Amino acid sequence: MRPQMLSTVLRAAARPSIVARTARATPSLVRPASAHAQESFEAFSERYVTFFQNAEDLFEVQRGLNNCFAHDLVPSTSVVEAALRAARRVNDYSTAVRVFEGIREKVENKQQYQAYLEELKGVREELGINTKEELYGSS
Repeated sequence: MRPQMLSTVLRAAARPSIVARTARATPSLVRPASAHAQESFEAFSERYVTFFQNAEDLFEVQRGLNNCFAHDLVPSTSVVEAALRAARRVNDYSTAVRVFEGIREKVENKQQYQAYLEELKGVREELGINTKEELYGSS
């Protein structure tokens, strides 16, 4: 019985193990954290200005706003202007008003929010967009 057991052990040792074969065949499911290069603020702004200029319906505009405001930065005035024009183009006034609410939440202080309002005053007047504060009073 002993020689048979020894031959079984030797045959098993000579075969590649199932674990070793599956480990080699399995693709890596872990992505490196730095798979994408850092995007500059100018490239980010250009990408979203182009996106909003090409948005054709309300879903695209709102999706773009969600993605844009999800980043850890405040969008430039050119991006906000393109988003406002896109919201008015798809005839959704409430989304245009909500853009300013998003900016108010993203900026660090009230002076920055006022600077955005001043910078975009001409666009707001052209498109007929009021802020929430103008519509409902300060809250």
